Amino acid sequence: MNFDWAFAIGGAGALIALAFAFVQSRKVMKFDEGTDGMKKIAAAIRSGAKAYLKRQFKVVAIFYLIVVAVLTVMAFLGFLSPFMPFAFILGGALTQLSSFIGMKIATYANVRTANAAQTSLNKGLRVAFSSGTVLSFTVVGLSLLDVSVWFLLLRFVFDLSPTEIADNMVMFGVGVAVFALFARVGGGIFTKAADVGADLVGKVEAGIPEDDPRNPAVIADNVGDNVGDVAGMGADLYESYIKSMHAAIALGYAAFMHTIPTQGFDMVFASMFLPVGLAVVGVIASLIGTFFIRTKETASKKQLLHTLRLGTYGAAGIAAVGFAPLTYFVMGSENWLGLYIAIIAGLVAGCLIAYFTEYYTSAIYKPTQNLAKASETGSATFIIGGISLGMKSTIFPILIVIAAVVVAFLSAGGVIGSDGTEFTFAQGLYGIGLAAVGMLSTLGLTLACDAYGPVADNAGGIAEMAGLDPIVRERTDALDSIGNTTAATGKGFAIGSAALTSLALLVSFIKLAVREISVATDNPNFTMSDLDLSIANPSVLIGVFIGAGLVFVFSAMTMSAVKKAAQSIVVEVRRQFKEIKGLMEGKAEPEYEKCVDLCTKSALREMVGPTALGVITPIVTGLVFGVEGVIGLIAGSTVVGFVMAVFMANAGGAWDNAKKYIETGKHGGKNSESHKAAVIGDTVGDPFKDTTGPSLNTLFKMVSTVAMVFVGIIVTYSIF
Repeated sequence: MNFDWAFAIGGAGALIALAFAFVQSRKVMKFDEGTDGMKKIAAAIRSGAKAYLKRQFKVVAIFYLIVVAVLTVMAFLGFLSPFMPFAFILGGALTQLSSFIGMKIATYANVRTANAAQTSLNKGLRVAFSSGTVLSFTVVGLSLLDVSVWFLLLRFVFDLSPTEIADNMVMFGVGVAVFALFARVGGGIFTKAADVGADLVGKVEAGIPEDDPRNPAVIADNVGDNVGDVAGMGADLYESYIKSMHAAIALGYAAFMHTIPTQGFDMVFASMFLPVGLAVVGVIASLIGTFFIRTKETASKKQLLHTLRLGTYGAAGIAAVGFAPLTYFVMGSENWLGLYIAIIAGLVAGCLIAYFTEYYTSAIYKPTQNLAKASETGSATFIIGGISLGMKSTIFPILIVIAAVVVAFLSAGGVIGSDGTEFTFAQGLYGIGLAAVGMLSTLGLTLACDAYGPVADNAGGIAEMAGLDPIVRERTDALDSIGNTTAATGKGFAIGSAALTSLALLVSFIKLAVREISVATDNPNFTMSDLDLSIANPSVLIGVFIGAGLVFVFSAMTMSAVKKAAQSIVVEVRRQFKEIKGLMEGKAEPEYEKCVDLCTKSALREMVGPTALGVITPIVTGLVFGVEGVIGLIAGSTVVGFVMAVFMANAGGAWDNAKKYIETGKHGGKNSESHKAAVIGDTVGDPFKDTTGPSLNTLFKMVSTVAMVFVGIIVTYSIF
């Protein structure tokens, strides 16, 4: 049976996801916004978020025009497919669209969540979580639509061969990657500059509560939640999701191309369709899982976490059941079981990474509770404890990813050692690609659990600024605290899948490079084994060091950007406290817009450098050290970037939740010396968990994609 037509099913799955997102958005908008004061605060947050994204899009558009011009010239000279410039624009546009939709609904849901929380905890959860599903199902729907439409166009309109389709598809994510990095870095700088500035001057120096309306940075802080933790996160996971499908489609062709002489294109198209079919099953499973998210008014934080866990694991279980008949029907009785095991390996690995992330970052477990206790002896011990916790937390994700890679490779038919053939090796790699798809298959639910947190955080700020009953803030804080944990687990999913996807992209780059070298040298017998990929090869070793160094330089640039932007906010907030008479007494209003403008300018200025570094490094490395150097670069950046991302995300999440644990009355409670130490530690953790950490997984995937796009130039013009 030929499955090239089946990509229309992917389009149908995309429409289901987008329709559900639309229904959920209408559901959110039916809730009441509350008082005029609440509406005024929400409008200010909404206006700031829209203004930032509008200016961000203008900056990105300039960068895009330059890149599109370069890609067009490369296509004209024969170094690229003529479809690449169009795919670059479309990928970036859809990523921006998903970010904008998610941000827009979040800025409408925050005030509605605050108002709903006046009635009950469960009602507040329903509003916040529904807004999260709008982002998550928009991301999933647009990704599926992008992949399915491009395949159908390449196959039936432009009549390309499976080889050409696979080569094109695996490179089509570069536009997505560039915008995702812009969105993650820019949004992360904005939100953490505002957060750090607001906390250091407002909470530590002035001693006023979090989200106090007297704090000039409070609106900028709430705007940052939307542009960083919603729009930026949506772009990040859009890239992870679509890249996993791109890589698996390309590896599927490589794994079964040997069947073409005997079976035609049947198995090739089946293997290319399977990742899309898995994504469609994941959409349905995620949709069902959303109905598990309910809680009682008297629910504790542990029970809140349980209901979100029930939805996540429930969706994963439903998906696992649905994957079995799908894989059997698509791949046939001879191939299905091993591939199914590979898929389940990825799905289970994602759940395990989420669990251990939760264990190390949630205040209901000992690691974060012990970290909170360290605040009793000052900010230094609190910070040291968080760094130690973050480092320790990396071991389990590393072991889980290793186990997933081994299980997926072997079960899919891969053979380790000299007994294997090129085809068995390719089949094993296809299994790893499917594991990455399996890990992200229920993104419709896992991202929703992540995205509701910033909405709850904003709701708490609105409740504080509008002077609502303290019980409202207690409810939103409970939702926000669990949101911090689910955000950390969402980052764990993204980082873990990025490691698997990056490995698949590395192999795709090698295969493209082999093809380019065979053409350039007029040697059709050139194979992967003819490349010297030994670590003893100076080019490979140098590439590994460059990749490791890239992670640290990129991290330094993004952390420094937050520092610079936060310093400007601190100076501005201090100025307003000093110069605006009656501000501290609540008799005058702060100049909120000045802090929003400062954050916007800083974020847009500082996001270009790290993004440009990620684009330029693989090109320069390839031109100097050739294909082997780029392979080392991808390997080095993936390994070091993966560990660094886990460390930063978990340390930052633990610092934040330890602070919130103290605010419940532990270790002296709010305004105690322990609390002040925790606030300082939390400000250190802010760029860890929301700027640099989540940007790293986007970085090392983009390195692979950029290298594939420029592989023709690298092969032709490299010095060594």
